[in-house]
Amino acid sequence: MEDLSARTVPEHFANREAAAELLALSLAAYDDKYPLVLAIPRGALPMGRIIANTLHGDLDVVLVRKIGAPGNPEYAIGAVDEDGRIWTDPIVSRLGIDGQYIRDEAARQLEVIKARRAQYTPIHPAIDPQGRIVIVVDDGVATGATLGAALRLLRQQRPARLIAAFAVAPPDTIARLRPLADDLVYLAAPEPFRAVGEFFTDFREIKDDEVLQILRETPPPV
Repeated sequence: MEDLSARTVPEHFANREAAAELLALSLAAYDDKYPLVLAIPRGALPMGRIIANTLHGDLDVVLVRKIGAPGNPEYAIGAVDEDGRIWTDPIVSRLGIDGQYIRDEAARQLEVIKARRAQYTPIHPAIDPQGRIVIVVDDGVATGATLGAALRLLRQQRPARLIAAFAVAPPDTIARLRPLADDLVYLAAPEPFRAVGEFFTDFREIKDDEVLQILRETPPPV
């Protein structure tokens, strides 16, 4: 497995767009390969658009949602994909988190996925990843639960090559993600690592309206 790992770049980024431009440089080998860039909504959509435009590829979304820890919903202990498959972190068993909690939270997040797909499809039908070079984009990765679920889902859809691209993640998470992709492309792997947002000056929330506008402006595959 080839690892297109971190270049010498800052460990702090002005915003997602600045990180996306650096990632696009690291992904330049795919510029003439017509890649399918799949962004994890909502935060990664502005990044995905820049990368897809730079590499002359297609842009779409991959719909997965994290399962947050009891009492700390921002900390991912697992994820659910669009097909309803649940993936959990080993920390679930170590902390003794109840299985019913996981199932209930997964069901709640799956409803969010279904609602988003219903929003997105009329303006941007899903693109089949089979046989394509697929680049999965996230702004940053903490536990790796969400990105890992996206990579497992896409692997089953038989892409020609599967690449994970993100700005920042802790080294242990990168090690867990490595077997799930053919390439990993990232900009920084700092320690200590507390939260993705601490590595961006501007880490504003991306709203649904912005996501929909990006998808409206994205041309369908030729």
